[in-house]
Amino acid sequence: MADDAPARLLDRALRAGATHAEVYHVQSRSRPVAFEANRLKQLESSESTGTVLRVWRDDRPGTAVACGPSEQDWLVERALALARLNEPEPADLAVGTPLEFPSVGTPTPLEAQIEQGREAIAIVRDAYPEVICSSEWDCEWHTTRLLNSTGLDCQYAETLLSGSLGVEWIRGDDFLAVDYGQQSRDCLDAEAIARAILQRLDWAATNVAPPTGRVPVAFGAGAAPLLWDTVEAALDGKRVRERSSPWSDASGTKVVAAGITVTQEPACGPASCPVDDEGTLTQVLTPIDNGRLQQFYCDRATGRALGCASTGNGFRPGLGRSPTPQLVNFIVAPGRGRLVDLARQLGDGLFIDRVLGGGADISGDFSVNIDLGYRIAGGEIVGRVKDTMVAGNVYSALENLIAIGEDGEWSGSCYTPSLAVAGLSVVG
Repeated sequence: MADDAPARLLDRALRAGATHAEVYHVQSRSRPVAFEANRLKQLESSESTGTVLRVWRDDRPGTAVACGPSEQDWLVERALALARLNEPEPADLAVGTPLEFPSVGTPTPLEAQIEQGREAIAIVRDAYPEVICSSEWDCEWHTTRLLNSTGLDCQYAETLLSGSLGVEWIRGDDFLAVDYGQQSRDCLDAEAIARAILQRLDWAATNVAPPTGRVPVAFGAGAAPLLWDTVEAALDGKRVRERSSPWSDASGTKVVAAGITVTQEPACGPASCPVDDEGTLTQVLTPIDNGRLQQFYCDRATGRALGCASTGNGFRPGLGRSPTPQLVNFIVAPGRGRLVDLARQLGDGLFIDRVLGGGADISGDFSVNIDLGYRIAGGEIVGRVKDTMVAGNVYSALENLIAIGEDGEWSGSCYTPSLAVAGLSVVG
């Protein structure tokens, strides 16, 4: 391994009296390029490091965290001191050997980042010269290393590219903000981002009254996580253990419409990851297969409580937080047809592109404002709706699936096609 500081820290903790120890070390670098008001505004570069030391002494755990450079003696002393204050807890550490995974991702040169921003803005302003554009293009590098006193020592390096374009369109007293972006390991398509913005501007050329009452609703990739985030929470083994998931006793039964299949594929997408933050290899999962609940995901502690092995889904929500169950990615299997085909199938209804505010809780109930939405009439998108809310229940909506499209896109770590459901209430 290239960096010996984590190994020295582990050795120092054991020599100081820890019976078990684990070191989690991450290094990150970012190089964003920002455009504002149609012009290049800023070039930046930043670096950060973080280290987490977990120790056990007399079966009591203690954790110390350092952001940036730090004295190893301080980390060891702090972790051991905190261990004296905690209740006994088993040191359930992954067992392994040194393993360095192949690096993933391809960096983009700075000049290419600048050109991508200029290209995307130029395409949009050629069609709509009155709009004001902002844009950001980033290239990030991350290296993660985890080693412990049972012999585990694994490391992986990754590159992540991201690009986004935001547009403000002022027409008298009417204000419209549209944004769209991509994330990728290897390349970004500036033209595709600009074309996606142009499509939304075309749809929003006219403001129309929204449909009201119980109407069929189509969700684009940017809005569909309103539904999928709740599904992911219901599949969390920790919630099953706590009996807060409505699917705690539903294994093997139909929980959503038969056309819905959900998988985790750790080697795919911008959030791909070979090993979790506890040292367990990630794996392909199929939590939902054609509407039937097949399995939950869990970390080591949750798996132990449920009487099963970890599924390789123990990740830290933050550097100072302990690992907790989290999916690497959430992939919804595509169906047939594009968004225009869904609109034709709906006839009259609503298409939601973006929502404002938080989503549903584990109960599935939600009521949210639509940030960007369009009316569907006669099987076509006819204009933008304003001051509109949608409400309903996630679980009921997914049991009333009308169709799933084939136009999948990544929205963070969620890959989802557009989909249409029945049974939601629209107020405007």
